[in-house]
Amino acid sequence: MVALPLKEIETPAFEVIDPRFEACTVPDAGARRIWSGGRWAEGPAWLASQGLLVWSDIPGDTIWSWHEASDTVSTFRYPANSPNGNTVDRSGRLVSCEQTPHRITRTETDGSITSLVDRIEGRRFQSPNDVVVKSDGSIWFSDPSYGRKAERPAGADVEGCHVYRFDPATGAVRQVTHDFVMPNGLAFSPDESLLYIVDTGSTHLADGPNHLRRFRVGADGALSGGEVLIAEPGGHFDGLRADTEGRLWMGTDDGVRCYWPDGTLIGRLRLPERAANLTFGGADGHLLMMTATTSVYVCRVNAAGATP
Repeated sequence: MVALPLKEIETPAFEVIDPRFEACTVPDAGARRIWSGGRWAEGPAWLASQGLLVWSDIPGDTIWSWHEASDTVSTFRYPANSPNGNTVDRSGRLVSCEQTPHRITRTETDGSITSLVDRIEGRRFQSPNDVVVKSDGSIWFSDPSYGRKAERPAGADVEGCHVYRFDPATGAVRQVTHDFVMPNGLAFSPDESLLYIVDTGSTHLADGPNHLRRFRVGADGALSGGEVLIAEPGGHFDGLRADTEGRLWMGTDDGVRCYWPDGTLIGRLRLPERAANLTFGGADGHLLMMTATTSVYVCRVNAAGATP
């Protein structure tokens, strides 16, 4: 375990665009870099029972951890099968997207790893990217082709890039979207009646989408609606989280943006690197933790994540 030098960002952390954002800010709070040297940092998740923030360095094939109480960083898992998105289930266990074996795994309380799902109807997933767990225990994950090995045999993978719902209790997996180019970040609203999904198809198509869509979640897990809530032509959205008030915090080119539930941009938390993903955590739940290209940043906010 190694203690790293920490640095405050010299520029102010918050940019208030709409007065409603002021309620989310902490006066004089700064974004602090707690780790650097990664090649592409992703998938932050807060393990409350251990006081740990974990995140992935995908090209580095490593999951790292930061212990808040001691302010130290250490290797959580290496090798880690090209890890991407991470989240925590309602029992406090880490759930991870692994790109190399194209699967979703769960880290048990004893540290062992359970492979949960790696295919649908006999075909492997493309490259699981981001993941969330609903209160009923179902696991929802996006599956774009980022990180997919080109040499895989024809017909071995599913066709297209979709979002899936997996039920660990029954083993059933279901495709829940059908018209995405590159499904990416996803998050539930506080009451889980809505699912927000980012499409970053502009990375592969000149006229492809870079927007956030909003779906209604049925009692049977089916999605309906799917209208575009926020669009960013020419930019890059990525991961997002909802807070307890339904505001949406999203990783973008200029750091993290905060949107009102109706899609209105109300503020920014500027970072010197492109933010890939974020989560809420810390001992009091009010620490915004952000993976941004080569580094990880934390900043105190007056907001908390919608799910524990």
